[in-house]
Amino acid sequence: MRRKSLLFLLSAFLLTAVVHDEALAQKDKYRNKANDPVAQLGYEKKLRWADGLFKSGSYYNAYDYYQQLLQEQPRNPYLVYQAAECAWFMRDYIPASKYYGYAYSLSSTLYPEAIYKEALMLKMQGSYEQAITRFQKFITDNPKTFKKLKKRAQREIDGCKMAMNSVNNPIPANVKNLGANVNTAYTELSPYPLGDTALLFATMKSNNIVEVGKEKRSDYVSRFMVSHKFKRYEERDTFQWPLPFLDGRFNDDKYHVGNGCFSPGGDRFYFTKCLENEKNEMTCRIFCSTFEKEKWGNPVLLGEGINDDGSSSTQPYIAKVGKKEVLFFSSNRVLQSRGGYDIWYSVYDPRQKTYRRPQNAGKQINTEGNEASPYYDNRVNKLYFASDGWVTMGGFDIYSANGGPSRYTNLTNLGYPINTSADELYYIHDPMGKPDAYVVSNRPGSIALKNPTCCDDIWRIQYEPKIYAMGKVLDQKSQKPVAQTVVKMVDEAGNIKTYNSENGEFQFLTARGHNYVLTADKQNYTSTRATVSTEGIKRQDPDDTVFVTIYVDSVFIDKDFLLKNILYDYDKATLRPEAAASLEELTTLMKDNPSLDVRIFSYTDSKGTEAYNKNLSQQRAESVVNYLVRNGIERSRLSAQGMGKDNPVAPNKTESGKDNPDGRQLNRRTTFRILTDVPTRRTIYDSSKPGTIGEQEKNLELGEGVEDTEPADSDSKFGNPGSRVN
Repeated sequence: MRRKSLLFLLSAFLLTAVVHDEALAQKDKYRNKANDPVAQLGYEKKLRWADGLFKSGSYYNAYDYYQQLLQEQPRNPYLVYQAAECAWFMRDYIPASKYYGYAYSLSSTLYPEAIYKEALMLKMQGSYEQAITRFQKFITDNPKTFKKLKKRAQREIDGCKMAMNSVNNPIPANVKNLGANVNTAYTELSPYPLGDTALLFATMKSNNIVEVGKEKRSDYVSRFMVSHKFKRYEERDTFQWPLPFLDGRFNDDKYHVGNGCFSPGGDRFYFTKCLENEKNEMTCRIFCSTFEKEKWGNPVLLGEGINDDGSSSTQPYIAKVGKKEVLFFSSNRVLQSRGGYDIWYSVYDPRQKTYRRPQNAGKQINTEGNEASPYYDNRVNKLYFASDGWVTMGGFDIYSANGGPSRYTNLTNLGYPINTSADELYYIHDPMGKPDAYVVSNRPGSIALKNPTCCDDIWRIQYEPKIYAMGKVLDQKSQKPVAQTVVKMVDEAGNIKTYNSENGEFQFLTARGHNYVLTADKQNYTSTRATVSTEGIKRQDPDDTVFVTIYVDSVFIDKDFLLKNILYDYDKATLRPEAAASLEELTTLMKDNPSLDVRIFSYTDSKGTEAYNKNLSQQRAESVVNYLVRNGIERSRLSAQGMGKDNPVAPNKTESGKDNPDGRQLNRRTTFRILTDVPTRRTIYDSSKPGTIGEQEKNLELGEGVEDTEPADSDSKFGNPGSRVN
């Protein structure tokens, strides 16, 4: 089974189980190992067979035979490393990390880079803490070698930290797989929305293993398909079974076809044709078809330097940038390249119908790694593209940059959940209405032929309305802002976000369908709470801002506070129903101010002996403590003390010596005292989270900004082995 880079994704290892002859089809022909003649070979012959399969690109078959050989020699570092390499090429990150780690433990001298690759595979599966540890060990274990790769390892560590922060602060968006009508077990690519009713994309449209020789070539080349949305479904963006795209003569029985887009006027259609050579290397060319005389003309190979001899040109996207039509594309040409695949552009002259000489998009966009799938949205004047050379959450991430076509600013990683630990490419917005989007990814949840992350699907990005909770922290007495305060926002599930307010102002980005409680935390202050509800908000609703105020007051240590209506019947310690409101207020105070320790004092009237009243009042104080504990307050923060008949607040008897029931009732009371304000239990601001209003908004909406971040260095020996563009 030979894996072919069919769908031309820079990162995406397209899992096409395509085989070129009976020798490479061996594994499929003999599915029962007992009937497989290769399985019966001796060690040396089977090893040569496995190595031959590996060199030819048949990684799945090679992987199976390396595992058979490992049963004979389980501690052979070469076999372990080769199994790891196969798993990496198959984008099966979990066994890849396991085998790389084992190879390093068996022979770190022979395979010193294995620990770097292990860390990379841990990162690609989202195990960021483990990946950081292994990247750091790679740096430590190689003090004098692998200079470029160590710099890249540090870049990967930065990416892990960015990813963890982004996952904890996701942008308001849902990302959903388009489903089995559109996606298959093979790779889908280049989604292109046709208005709001249909989606053009490229696919092989197969869920079964394809063997060359048993099927016609036209059965396994990729081709354009179009899928229309169901009109009457409650859930939008539900797509029908796709049909061949027959607008023009674009699909070809010989070539892999994809990456389609229309010119701004709709009269030209750009796309790519790709063909693999004997070494399974894909070369792509950009074609253009013009609509004339009520039909599409024959596709014409673009000249004028757009298609460069000896390299691939792919993923065209043409858009208006200012008053000019600009054709963006990705190419691995060498001259003026920054390394790998770069984003290039050419200005189109509609009068002369010619293209200017292509120019590199520059160092603000391109790195020594790979950049791919450019898309320009002239509504916001931004270029979107995929890159594995900047700081990323996994493999390829989607980035945006303002400006164009040659100068760019504000390079930004779009953040989670658009980007994940897997590969993301082909980001594109809807052409009208709310700017939802599409992206291609091999994240878990994709329809897979072999392993959960083998293959790329098209995913739908549905942006949520941006609902901000904005406000101030004010001093209860002076009504002035309180600076240097940590504001906390907690949802109904207990998830917490913090904001370091330098001047008393704060802003949070909330999610739809939640109830939030906001409090402030500052040494020697207690906080009230504010609430924000987003439960009634719909996805189609516009952005909104809710303004709230949080009041704080000075903490009074060792001062008694009366709990109103915490009164008791004669000779009883049971809490009365009217006590609930005051007890809830105390519970809220304790929850919103976790640094406080409190002592509960309870009293009796003067009837009864000293010893009896001490015991009864102790029971009353403990009844309050038990109530607080039942409602979520740690017992360690509470203490109870019965005061008996001490310190009456009203006369137990009248001046004439008669019993005074009203006074006795007031004396049967409860108070509380703040004993300590423990600094270590206050919320400590996490400096990795956003800290000012402007920065918070940018980071939460778009993930971590990376403007002015240098690109990662590439090392061709250890670069992504699955890098292909088409």
